[in-house]
Amino acid sequence: MLVLLPPSEGKAASGRGAPLRTESLSLPGLTAARNAVLDELVDLCAGDEDKAREVLGLSEGLRGEVAKNAELRTAGARPAGEIYTGVLYDALGLATLDTAAKRRAARSLLVFSGLWGAVRVTDRIPSYRCSMGVKLPGLGALGAHWRAPMAEVLPEAAGNGLVLDLRSAAYATAWKPKGEVAGRTATVRVLHAPTRKVVSHFNKATKGRIVRSLLTAGSAPGDPAELVDALRELGYEVECEAPARAGTAWALDVLVADVH
Repeated sequence: MLVLLPPSEGKAASGRGAPLRTESLSLPGLTAARNAVLDELVDLCAGDEDKAREVLGLSEGLRGEVAKNAELRTAGARPAGEIYTGVLYDALGLATLDTAAKRRAARSLLVFSGLWGAVRVTDRIPSYRCSMGVKLPGLGALGAHWRAPMAEVLPEAAGNGLVLDLRSAAYATAWKPKGEVAGRTATVRVLHAPTRKVVSHFNKATKGRIVRSLLTAGSAPGDPAELVDALRELGYEVECEAPARAGTAWALDVLVADVH
């Protein structure tokens, strides 16, 4: 099982670990594309601060993020699972998983990123600010920048099993499963059962809980149909219909009564 996650906007501090080495990150086929984004981002943020804020879409209150980006080559690095914070990652609670579940997380979780493309939670990265929606002056829109290298690397990373795609729309632009891989991909929408409405905060928290439940239980569904069965066994209310066409991702609705 491969689980595709969005990053978080807010991130923990880089800490005092050894600096980043892009060649040491997982998915080495993305190294050249990573270095291209990293080089331009560092140069941008080391120059005109106001221009950098405009390009990155940062408010005045986030001005400090520009200086942080300028130091990415020398900043301390920590495991990505410690860097990413926020609602989904709080609910996932990587640090509190048992040893076996942590090993499963290291194998199965892949976090998408405007800067890194995608990283494992064990990959060591510094704290940064660069969303997938950014359009750099030289490289252009990051979603488009990542499509070709992702298309080369991600099908192999997906292997022959289930792909559980929990990314937000912006990060889904970087790679869209196709063909046979799409047929074993499942997306999840979280609905407030009484109203049938999607609530953003609730959606993120529930997705984090779903991933935690699967990791803790040791569930290893091999395809979307098995995922539906596994989630129901874990106590989730799931609605789903198999897609009418082969090579189409499954769309699952998880219904939850309490919004929290």
